[in-house]
Amino acid sequence: MLPVVIVGAGAAGLVAAACAAQRDSVVVIERTTDGGRKILISGGGRCNILPCTLEPERFVTDSSTHLLRGMLRAWPLTAQRSFFERDVGIPLKLESETGKLFPVSNRARDVRDGLVSLARKRGAQFRYNTSLTGLTPTRDGWHVATSGGAIIARAVVLATGGLSVPTTGSDGTGLQVVEDLGHLVRDTYPALTPLTATAAPHASLAGLALKVRLRAKWRGRSTTSAGGFLFTHRGYSGPSVLDASHIAVRSRLSGGPSEDPGVLRVSWSEQDADEWQRELAGASGLVVSAVARHLPRRLAQHLVVGAGLPADRRTAELRRGERIALVDALTAFVLPWTGDEGYAKAEVTGGGVALDDVNRQTLESRRHPGLFLCGELLDAFGPIGGHNFAWAWATGRAAGLGATRESLVEKTAHL
Repeated sequence: MLPVVIVGAGAAGLVAAACAAQRDSVVVIERTTDGGRKILISGGGRCNILPCTLEPERFVTDSSTHLLRGMLRAWPLTAQRSFFERDVGIPLKLESETGKLFPVSNRARDVRDGLVSLARKRGAQFRYNTSLTGLTPTRDGWHVATSGGAIIARAVVLATGGLSVPTTGSDGTGLQVVEDLGHLVRDTYPALTPLTATAAPHASLAGLALKVRLRAKWRGRSTTSAGGFLFTHRGYSGPSVLDASHIAVRSRLSGGPSEDPGVLRVSWSEQDADEWQRELAGASGLVVSAVARHLPRRLAQHLVVGAGLPADRRTAELRRGERIALVDALTAFVLPWTGDEGYAKAEVTGGGVALDDVNRQTLESRRHPGLFLCGELLDAFGPIGGHNFAWAWATGRAAGLGATRESLVEKTAHL
C-alpha cells in the first residue's frame, strides 16, 4: 500500500501527519535531526500556540483575501484548542495581558514532542536527517527522491516552510520544487523582522522599551499596529515594529528606502494630537518634564531636542511653531530606517504559492492532483501572537486530511 508522504516536520507538517495517520499510511521526511525547531524557539521557548481571538483581517497576502479567510477559518480556534488539549494532551492557559495561549508547562518542547508522539501513536513513521531532492508525478502517484533513497507515494503533502530562520532548517526547497512544477510563486520576502538604521540616530536609546502605535505606508499598501516597541543597537524591534515591517521590507526590495521608502510613523503614547496640545498648553515648568509624564525621560529629551527645541525650554515660552513640531514628533514621528534583519530574524516568509493554485477545502494543487501544500509555503502570514501557528495548524490539518484515501472516497462519492 503506497503511503502519503509528508515533507517537513514543522508546525504544519506535524499536524498534517497526525491527521492523515488516522486514515492512512504516513511517512514523514525531515531534513533536521528532530524537526519542529521553530516551535521550540517560539514565544521565548514557551510556544505561543494560539491567539485568544483570531484576526483574519490582519493577515497579509497578494492572493485573494476571501480564500485566505476561508482557509484560516476552516478549523476554528475552539476546535484547535480542543485538539491540543484533548488529542495532544497539552493543557493551555491564557496570558491575559497579551491575549496569547501558552502550554501550562511553559515548555515549547512539550508542544513539538506532543505532536510527534500523537502522529507516531496513530501510525506515522518519521525519517529524520532526510532531505527532499526531487519530486516527480507518476501514473499512480509520486516519485519522491530523498537523500535516503526514493519513496513511491500515493500522495504528497509539502510542508517545507519558507526561508525564515534558516538555522531551523528552512532552506526554500519546497518553494523551488513547486515553482519547477509550474505553480505561481509570488515574490518572497522576510516578514515580521526587526528594522535597522545604519546611521544609528537613536543609539542612545538602545534598550528602551514602551508601547506605541505605528502606521506604515508605501505605494498604496498600509498597515497599523500597536504594542511593544524596542530601541536596539541596530534599529528597532518589538511587536509593533515586526507587524509593520513588511511594508518597509517590500519598499527596500523595490528600490527603497533611498529611492522609494516605506514611511513609518510612530505615536509614542495613547494621547492624540489634540490631547497633547491641551497638555502642553496647561502645563508649567520644563517642556521635557511635561512630556516625561507620559514617556520615558530619555525618550522625552530626545524628542524635544529632535523637534528643534532647547532642552531647557519651558512650556510657558513655547512658540506656536515649536508646539506644532513637538506634537508632530509625539504623534506622527517619522521613524528613520535603512534596512532590516532579513530572513535570519524574520519570524515568517511573506509571499509564496498563490492561494488560488490550491483547492480551498483540501489544499490539493490545482495543477497536480495528489500534491497538497500547506503552512508557510503558501502566500499568507499574520501578525505575531500565535496567528501564524493558527494558520499552520489549520492548513496542515486540511492538507493532511485531504491527502488520505478516505478523502478521495468522499470526493468521488460527490461526483
